[in-house]
Amino acid sequence: MKEKRREIPYPARLNLARTPTPLEPLSRLSEELGVEVHLKRDDLTGAELTGNKVRKLEFLLAQALATGCDTILTCGAEQSNHARATAIAAAKLGLKVRLLLRTRNPAKPPPLEGNILLDRLVGAEIAWLTFEEYGQRAEMLQREAESLRRSGRIPYIIPEGGSNALGAWGYIRAVEELAKDLEDLPGNNHKSTTIIHATGSGGTTAGLVLGVKLVGLDARVIGINVCNDRNYFMHVVGEICKTAIADYQLDLPFSGQDDIHIVDGYVGQGYGKASSQVLSLLVEIARTEGIILDPVYTGKAFYGMTQELRRNPETFGDRIVFIHTGGIFGLLPMAPQLEPFL
Repeated sequence: MKEKRREIPYPARLNLARTPTPLEPLSRLSEELGVEVHLKRDDLTGAELTGNKVRKLEFLLAQALATGCDTILTCGAEQSNHARATAIAAAKLGLKVRLLLRTRNPAKPPPLEGNILLDRLVGAEIAWLTFEEYGQRAEMLQREAESLRRSGRIPYIIPEGGSNALGAWGYIRAVEELAKDLEDLPGNNHKSTTIIHATGSGGTTAGLVLGVKLVGLDARVIGINVCNDRNYFMHVVGEICKTAIADYQLDLPFSGQDDIHIVDGYVGQGYGKASSQVLSLLVEIARTEGIILDPVYTGKAFYGMTQELRRNPETFGDRIVFIHTGGIFGLLPMAPQLEPFL
């Protein structure tokens, strides 16, 4: 399953996540789909810090502290898992946080529930943006940073989802962890493995793509996009990978067309909008495997994976590792949509 391992030159990192996370078989689903399916439980990286974002934040916040900052600036959707994880991690480090969150009507912000409740609970300042304003989020973050500097604060900007070259190291490290998990599975040296995950801002995908190369893991990486489209993520993930290779002088061959694999077609009506099929699957998986997925990320990606397998059980090889990237707090405000399926 593995090629020759190399020493990986990790940047400075904080110890924030509860890792290693377990790799669990989904036995009943595997039997139903006719392929071996395992779940990498990155929803167990912590109670309040649950999900994939904290792996990225370990590297990003280490750099933030090194700059002497006192305020973290980041952005996301109104129920952003990344914003919540950033706000809580920053509170642990004694840092202030300002979040730029998008919503339909900033004059009438969404209810204080789910991730928003946790953001406010740890003292995050929230600025609500329209969808149009959020389209200029990079400029908005820079503008906020300048305003904070004028008031005597020292800001550090983390991009949407923590998705940049530094944040990608979180999932390079996760691949190294996963390689050890796979070594303990039966038939390790003979089963073709595909790593499947939800792609929402590109950083997790980029880290996985780079990680399999750096670790020497013989596995395909496939992202199922939950927003935008395949072409968008081919570009975004490719840029993160190329920047990481250049910035950290990684001796890696890389081809966006050959190394990045995005399965499109499961976005539905848009980001954060789950179809009845996705909601039905959430309930089914909860009741058959005791696994809680979310409707924004893991639910859509898991639904896409099962649909592809029903069309062709051999499409992802002998063994699948699905990365459970969390999202449980974003599920809680969805009770009205889920009620008909319960």
